[in-house]
Amino acid sequence: MSQQVKKRILAGLLCLTAAAAFAQDAETILQSARLNQSGQHRVLDGRLRHGPLVVPFRLVFDGNVVRYQFSNPPEELTLRLGEKSSRLEDATANGERRVTQAQLDKQVRGTDITYEDVALKFLYWPRTALQGEQTLLTRRCWKLFLQPGAPGDSQYGGVMLWVEKESGAFLQADAYDRAGKLAKRFKVISPQRVNGEWILKKMRIERMDNTGDDTPTYLEIEGVEK
Repeated sequence: MSQQVKKRILAGLLCLTAAAAFAQDAETILQSARLNQSGQHRVLDGRLRHGPLVVPFRLVFDGNVVRYQFSNPPEELTLRLGEKSSRLEDATANGERRVTQAQLDKQVRGTDITYEDVALKFLYWPRTALQGEQTLLTRRCWKLFLQPGAPGDSQYGGVMLWVEKESGAFLQADAYDRAGKLAKRFKVISPQRVNGEWILKKMRIERMDNTGDDTPTYLEIEGVEK
């Protein structure tokens, strides 16, 4: 075997090794983002705001279980975060039921947030790629591009995600449709510090698909019960 061929083989092996390490880094970052969501124990009072529509809710973090509690009419969305997947349940006056795949693109309380958004499905997508680093809100972030395993697994074709390095919290998510066009943007506008930890204060959710209604939805945390 010639020296030139050996060099080419070695270069190929090094590229494969580097690619595997890069993929592992992306998965490690996603694991920290999942731990950030499941490692909290607190109760927050908040509201969803879409134009004149205001929807108060209570947000309960209890380890790997997150509950969104609404009134008028009463409803509780329960998000169960596992190691490899998440499960969303909808408890209404008619009883608790699991939110099915076909219901994930349904809007929550007339806002731009869907059941799939609440379920954080993208944090478990199998196809991940680390895109580098970027600073958002003066915080250093990892930038990742995530894709579902199959087109039918999501209403989205991919999500660009910014994960804050220190905490594992995500500060922005750009969701693309299956044609690769930006469809929705989730952006933290302001965080707040509670008992030495950074938590969300306000997030803006914007639809970018030119449907005629360009009014953004805001998720706002107004108080911390404990």
